[in-house]
Amino acid sequence: DYVGEFVAAGGQDVFDIYLWSMKLGRLVEVLSGHEGPVVSLAFNPSATSTALASASWDKTLRLWNAVESGSHYESIQLNSDATCVAYKPDGRQVAVATLDGRISMFDVQTSDQIGSIEGRDDLGSGRADTDLITAKKTLAGKAFTSICYSADGLYILAGGQSKNVCIYYVTEAILVKKIEITQNHSFDAMEDTIDRRRMTEFGNAGLVEEREELEGGNVAVRLPGVRKGDMAARALKPEVRVYCVRFSPTGQAWAAVTTEGLLVYSLDPGLVFDPFHWTMDITPASILAQLKEQEYAAALLMSLKLNEQKIIQQVVESTPRASIELCVTSLLPVYADKLVLYLATALESTQHVQFYAEWLQAVVTRHSMQPTPTLLLIHKNLSAKYNQLGRICDFNKYSIQFLKRLGPLRARHQKETATEQEENESDEELQMETE
Repeated sequence: DYVGEFVAAGGQDVFDIYLWSMKLGRLVEVLSGHEGPVVSLAFNPSATSTALASASWDKTLRLWNAVESGSHYESIQLNSDATCVAYKPDGRQVAVATLDGRISMFDVQTSDQIGSIEGRDDLGSGRADTDLITAKKTLAGKAFTSICYSADGLYILAGGQSKNVCIYYVTEAILVKKIEITQNHSFDAMEDTIDRRRMTEFGNAGLVEEREELEGGNVAVRLPGVRKGDMAARALKPEVRVYCVRFSPTGQAWAAVTTEGLLVYSLDPGLVFDPFHWTMDITPASILAQLKEQEYAAALLMSLKLNEQKIIQQVVESTPRASIELCVTSLLPVYADKLVLYLATALESTQHVQFYAEWLQAVVTRHSMQPTPTLLLIHKNLSAKYNQLGRICDFNKYSIQFLKRLGPLRARHQKETATEQEENESDEELQMETE
């Protein structure tokens, strides 16, 4: 769960859900009620909730209050067998993917359906070497097997039995982007048609049986429905799949576990010229001219409109501390959001930690309505900087103690040396007077 106190598991052999306590290390509850294999579980991400959602092949989605109410649950009937379930980050909505290619959203409090996404056509399909039907017919059996909400809850990332990963806008239930994870044709089901080079006078070479010389020998043809086959075969072609997808907590990246391996996709705005409310008179030269005239607020606004990272960095680091509050106050909320996102991103690599922290404090205090992913990014980078500085201080702790102790010792040594010199000079003077 969110706190890390409980862990739950279901399976295809048993229709129950088992709940263990991490502190006690023992089974605390067995949740019964499903009439088919339990294929997906998700705890409510809210820190104050112990709710658990379960999806099963019995065409139901069940919402449990596992810790407080035991086996009491709310059952939601689905149109098809479920494959995956995921909670919205605020815990008020749950999404479930089913075998008919749909993603359905339900309100947790009322159990009412509040949205639906038809995603089968977006999945796309390829024809495997041993398929007897066309790719279009194969598409009817495809579905999403992994879904995930973005950190702000506005988007759903979905992947499954194809080479495509889809990003949907939840409010409008529309496809925002479809990403093809690989172009590697050594995987099966990459093409919509059978390669002509595999066609023989007897038909598709993948369907021709190859037996040993003796009667009743081993057959090389894969049985229908088999996905893995002989892993030791030289000509093994694993079928392309997306096993799991996840958004990063900041919403700036997402990862997918696929047949190709672990793939990480990230937004990198520094590679694209993407101005915001830009006009022809806003150029790097005009921004530097404003800086030279000490018009820091105007230079900051122009650099945010130009949206070039190096220019924004130069303006931010050239602004005196005394002018930070004035610059932040003069910004509209839409520009303040872009400034906070830049500061949070730059905090990860900058050496001016305190200076950027003062900028962030001023912006967040003045413009408090910041997107959740941006606040998570600030927390992540500040925590990383804190840990780095903590390690440096721990490493240098004994060196600092040595230097602090060395100072008084050196001062005492110098004082004793000076006293000895004075005594020697006095002895020499007395000796000269005596002579």
